Amino acid sequence: MPKIKTHKGLSKVLKVRKSGKVKIYCPGSRHNTGSKSSKFNRKNRKGNSLSKADENRLKNLI
Repeated sequence: MPKIKTHKGLSKVLKVRKSGKVKIYCPGSRHNTGSKSSKFNRKNRKGNSLSKADENRLKNLI
């Protein structure tokens, strides 16, 4: 069996935390942040964790 290649597009978006959970960044925090509220921008600085179902589905691609 050949090795499974890393999906490069996905690996740039997702990061694996020390606990093994997968971190994903919040959408809407890339550009036009001046017109968005500071509360929204502050909240989006932290990442979110993927749900368990999505984590199991995408774990072998990273």
